[in-house]
Amino acid sequence: MLFIKQALLSVSDKTGLLDLAVFLQNAGAALISTGGTARALTQGGLTVTEVSDYTGSPELLDGRVKSLHPKIHAGLLYRRDDPEHQKQMDALKWAAIDMVVVNLYPFEKVVAQEGAAMALALENIDIGGPCLLRAAAKNHAHVAVLSEPSDYSLIIKEMIENQGGIGLNTLKGLALKAFARTSAYDAAIRDYLASQSLRLVP
Repeated sequence: MLFIKQALLSVSDKTGLLDLAVFLQNAGAALISTGGTARALTQGGLTVTEVSDYTGSPELLDGRVKSLHPKIHAGLLYRRDDPEHQKQMDALKWAAIDMVVVNLYPFEKVVAQEGAAMALALENIDIGGPCLLRAAAKNHAHVAVLSEPSDYSLIIKEMIENQGGIGLNTLKGLALKAFARTSAYDAAIRDYLASQSLRLVP
């Protein structure tokens, strides 16, 4: 069973976000978040640590660089059952991140709008989000990855039934869903760029 001590939330679609975050905080989880998501949670009365405060690095380049930081990805990727990994984390005084709640910039919706400009499409290509999803999904034995708002009620129900725990079969299913989402997202970007007369080099 996985028990959530710390969760990272960074979402474009905020449907159901506050209910999930309230549940996690009441269950004892610390919350880390980025810009707009952090503001929504704070306005909802929750205690949140912004990613920039957690990492000690400011958001850069108009928000293009937020969660791409070793402290974040080490917290996701380190194997809790590997003594050498644990030794490195202890030396750095870095903590585990046990859950990632991420949904991606709405690239598909943006490019579906008639006359959408290339510049707008490019700004809606999410970089940090897919990295977070993939890191958490890779290490799914130790990290729960929630890639869609429809995941939230499932997780809340399971945690209630298991005194706060999430089972391995659920973690595997969430990981598969996350990889499916990032795969579809990249395919949508590829198809859009191809439609703009961009071609793969031989």
